[in-house]
Amino acid sequence: MQTSPDRHEYPAHWEADVVLRDGGTARIRPITVDDAERLVSFYEQVSDESKYYRFFAPYPRLSAKDVHRFTHHDFVDRVGLAATVGGEFIATVRYDRIGADGTPASAPADEAEVAFLVQDAHQGRGVASALLEHIAAVARERGIRRFAAEVLPANNKMIKVFTDAGYTQKRSFEDGVVRLEFDLEPTDRSLAVQYAREHRAEARSVQRLLAPGSVAVIGAGRTPGGVGRSVLGNIRDAGYTGRLYAVNKALPEGRKELDGVPAHRSVRDIDGPVDLAVVAVPADHVPEVVTECGEHGVQGLVVVSAGYAESGTEGRERQRALVRQARTYGMRIIGPNAFGIINTSPRVRLNASLAPETPRPGRIGLFAQSGAIGIALLSRLHRRGGGVTGVTGVSTFVSSGNRADVSGNDVLQYWYEDPDTDVVLMYLESIGNPRKFTRLARRTAAAKPLVVVQGARHAAAPQGHAVRATRLPHTTVSALLRQAGVIRVDTITELVDAGLLLARQPLPAGPRVAILGNSESLGLLTYDACLAEGLRPHAPQDLTTAASAGDFHAALSRALADDECDAVVVTAIPAVGEGSVGDAALAQALRSAAAAAPAKPVLVVHVELGGLAEALSAAASTAPQAETDQPPHIAPRPTSTEERLPTAEAPPEGEHLIPAYPAAERAVRALAQAVGYAQWRRGAADPGKVPDYEDIDEKGAAALIDGLLARGQGLTLGTDETCDLLGHYGIHVHRALPAPTPDAAAEAARTLGYPVALKATAPHLRHRADLGGVRLDLADEDQLLRSYTELTELFGAPAELRPVVQRMAPRGVDVVVRAVIDPAAGAVLSFGLAGAVSQLLGDTAHRLIPVTDKEAASLVRSIRTAPLLFGWRGSAPADTRALEELLLRVSRLVDDHPEVVAVTLEPVIVASHGLSVLGASVRLGPPPARDDLGPRTLPAY
Repeated sequence: MQTSPDRHEYPAHWEADVVLRDGGTARIRPITVDDAERLVSFYEQVSDESKYYRFFAPYPRLSAKDVHRFTHHDFVDRVGLAATVGGEFIATVRYDRIGADGTPASAPADEAEVAFLVQDAHQGRGVASALLEHIAAVARERGIRRFAAEVLPANNKMIKVFTDAGYTQKRSFEDGVVRLEFDLEPTDRSLAVQYAREHRAEARSVQRLLAPGSVAVIGAGRTPGGVGRSVLGNIRDAGYTGRLYAVNKALPEGRKELDGVPAHRSVRDIDGPVDLAVVAVPADHVPEVVTECGEHGVQGLVVVSAGYAESGTEGRERQRALVRQARTYGMRIIGPNAFGIINTSPRVRLNASLAPETPRPGRIGLFAQSGAIGIALLSRLHRRGGGVTGVTGVSTFVSSGNRADVSGNDVLQYWYEDPDTDVVLMYLESIGNPRKFTRLARRTAAAKPLVVVQGARHAAAPQGHAVRATRLPHTTVSALLRQAGVIRVDTITELVDAGLLLARQPLPAGPRVAILGNSESLGLLTYDACLAEGLRPHAPQDLTTAASAGDFHAALSRALADDECDAVVVTAIPAVGEGSVGDAALAQALRSAAAAAPAKPVLVVHVELGGLAEALSAAASTAPQAETDQPPHIAPRPTSTEERLPTAEAPPEGEHLIPAYPAAERAVRALAQAVGYAQWRRGAADPGKVPDYEDIDEKGAAALIDGLLARGQGLTLGTDETCDLLGHYGIHVHRALPAPTPDAAAEAARTLGYPVALKATAPHLRHRADLGGVRLDLADEDQLLRSYTELTELFGAPAELRPVVQRMAPRGVDVVVRAVIDPAAGAVLSFGLAGAVSQLLGDTAHRLIPVTDKEAASLVRSIRTAPLLFGWRGSAPADTRALEELLLRVSRLVDDHPEVVAVTLEPVIVASHGLSVLGASVRLGPPPARDDLGPRTLPAY
């Protein structure tokens, strides 16, 4: 690397892996003096036309002077980046800082000329767009605020790269050249463009893994048994529609088949492309396999091999090397230590997993980080039993293992627009990038339900998972997920319960629930469960045990026709006696009544009625029956009457299947989750706005922050500095004057004016009025001095107490407002009532910054003690509008200035009119080098 004294240290943090438009990957890194040969080789593979567009003249080869100029950079005023695949350049970009006259310059000049060159074979893959994002981020880091580029009018591709980026720009034409100038400050449009490109690229990368045209199983054993041979058999038996190959380097010469599948000793020997390789060889042999796959042009890997990060430090290093090696060739990885992937689409029929049976085709996308949990979920969805008897199936299944590369975020990108997936179920043991996951989850949940269960909630993430450190407790992360529209559940049983309801029933319009059935007791249990879940149940309608199928049909029809009903829960127990209703007749009656009112969800609570459950679902699949040449699905052996598979024909496509549950609590909990999700989705259509306040002085605050940070890398501001910074955002803090002696206390009170409060600010007494360290409503000097004496007698010398005097604020409700920058989740705004009770109850609500006006209003109302702000027991309502405005101003401060890493306002007294901020602290730190506004990158390894 460059070591000359006039050069800055090599900026390793600029290195990044990116996903390109076609789903492949490339590595972006700074160009150094060691790249001279790579640069020359790259240039030789560029067409004469592309060279002409770059240099505006025929330029067949680079001179030695050119090579020196393009490889020697100071990483400040002159920067070059290269995109590489297989260690070789496929594109380059560079900027040179210029002054107002267009000549080379140094800081404080804030403009630079930028130019690109992309190898012809890689044009159209989005390489230039990715490079522009990264070179723009580098330039902003180095104080450059504007790029200029000169492009020939015929170079439409490069003009489009600049104009499509979304930056504010202007265009001019002079001397036969188009000159483009654009600001580098991210705009709403540039971020939207960046996110859209990220989505398309990552979705395409997953699509290449889930729908490959050809698959090679590497490590398929010569004899039956073993992981590789099992996966090979599962792919073959599922009826995979593409080309399938078996690879084992130990195959004897001349052997051409393995279980009827073409066999080879190396992937290099396969005549034709291989899109996906399933790697099932010992970990020590995986690097050799990856090299062969990369050189053959394989697009992606599913690594089922174990022995990586889950096995300890040595395995963790082995895993890092695996990811780096695969990305070198532009390949993405599922795994290692993965259970595999499944795609039930009739166009693919891929079971590249250890699951011996392919699940039924359906509309649920399933993601599990754990193979064991993946097996359990597939089994639950596959069979009729386990308590959940409404049948549905799987569209695609991904078990990521150690998720070293492809994660739940990537799969969400794919499922968001997958027409074969209506509901997403995810089992997550860790969230590597909570901020991105929340962003993607919000977008996905606005289109289709996303149900998540988190494992390892009370322990560290599994050893194989690379996870960013976070200071947020699990409850906070869960609250942020719910804010994003995620349906959070606690168990895999609840995951399946909710998924089956959402997959085949409409969303409820509200919380009003009708209950009917042939058991008064079961109806009352359901009624109580509805109340416990916050629903609004009607009084249960008891049809008595003598009810016929016709009685159920009529009662359900009336309930569904009632405008005061949003959903119906039907309870059913076995009937005994001559003429009692049969399972098939009852199921048909319920289904026909529900079909007449398809806009409202219907659930059934049944007691040991396997036959009814089968009849209600009346299908082996929610999708049309597969073609006749598809291998039959073989279910696991039933373990109870409830688990028998149905034998009835499928209902007409589009007809709602009625999910049935063995317990009222489970049915009602699933319904409550659907009600909450439907309410969130209606609100998501209008998320509100981040208001502008005319009195906010963003530039003044920025100048103050820059001056303060010049003192050091991070600091907690003093009282005056805190008040000054908050004042730039219209947040005014009541002055508190130090009172180290009784005379100083009296002088402070005269300055502020009576009545006053006397407070001890020692760490163990601060914000602890319950300990007696605060005296309020001191009307004169006598009361003040008497209180001063009491405090010192109780708690010690003034030097220990750190007493202050503050003017009394109007009475009201004490609250706390906090904002922190979490390394994983980003900026988070928190709110709760002040005091020990709220702390003990954990009664704090959270929102991601920036917060909209609607989110601020919901934040205030979301804590359990919120009634105290709204006139509880006849008290005067607090000024919640002023409180919401304060929350929005704090959100703006932290969002506008990432250097503000923590803000605490405590206490804030919210009176009937207005509020008073009595205490505040602010901590500054250096802004993160990369944040969610930065360029697209894959997690670093």
